Amino acid sequence: MMRKAAVIDMGTNTFHLLLVSVEDSSYDVLYKEKVPVKIGQGGINQNTILPEAQKRAFHTLTHFSNLIKGEKIELVFAFATSAVRNAQNGGEFIARIQKEIGIKVNIIDGDREADLIYKGIRMSKSLNQENCLMMDIGGGSVEFIIGNEEEALWKKSFEIGGQRLLDLFHYHDPMLPEEIDKLDRYLEEKLKSLIAAILKYRPGHLVGASGTFDTLTDIYLASTSQSKSKNIHHYLLPIKDFYAIAERLVNLTKTERLNIPGMIPMRVDMIVVASCLIQFILKHVPTDYLSCSTFSLKEGVLSELMTNEKIKFQVKETNWQYE
Repeated sequence: MMRKAAVIDMGTNTFHLLLVSVEDSSYDVLYKEKVPVKIGQGGINQNTILPEAQKRAFHTLTHFSNLIKGEKIELVFAFATSAVRNAQNGGEFIARIQKEIGIKVNIIDGDREADLIYKGIRMSKSLNQENCLMMDIGGGSVEFIIGNEEEALWKKSFEIGGQRLLDLFHYHDPMLPEEIDKLDRYLEEKLKSLIAAILKYRPGHLVGASGTFDTLTDIYLASTSQSKSKNIHHYLLPIKDFYAIAERLVNLTKTERLNIPGMIPMRVDMIVVASCLIQFILKHVPTDYLSCSTFSLKEGVLSELMTNEKIKFQVKETNWQYE
């Protein structure tokens, strides 16, 4: 039986909408959109969602709600992540969303977020039998998973997302060498448990999910006169080309970065600290290439929707709340 569903991923930097029709184990994308809402801007390190950010969120969610209603979709999965789950006014924020827009938002913890990201990456066919390190750089948190196409062996969410790092370390444009050094020391301290897990499981390469990795892929493809295909959901970025791109990003001003072919304007600020984070991780995971998955959390939800009847009906019957 064909069913329509909507997935809303309320990320710290970007809100995503995915409208699909699902039948058995297949799906068709009806519509998708991403909006740079930036709900963490200005308040994420103070654990608050500022009024200006809430206004942007309500405007975007009202727009999403109208699109959902236009497709006559009743099955809606809405998720909020790091910025909302850590905000002191996060509960009040999602209560207003339900009251004024009619969307019930489920705040998921970091472990659940990592689980959905893994399922999304697996759905992109980016994995094989070899253990790899997967990462998704959000605005508020970064999820790391070590595993393969069969299972996730280790996963953890860290509150070191791009907006947080931007606010803490990116004071000059371009970043100063001492700011990058401070960032590296910060990561060394915050990611001790990840480094221990890497030593234990020995991942052979790095897989990045969506966001920053999409933009890095776009920049690389533009430099080689290639373009993306709607039917391909993972790309390989040679490591030497990544380092060349990262060096440019770190040493250019915002205006200069915007002029790089393939650059997405919504990523132009956070991509600098995100590139520094990736370079830090590559010190611990030697590899010849980055595998970049275009799928992430929202596709992980879609994967569950297609394979788990219990979750589908449970979500609808409990007003879209996951256990």
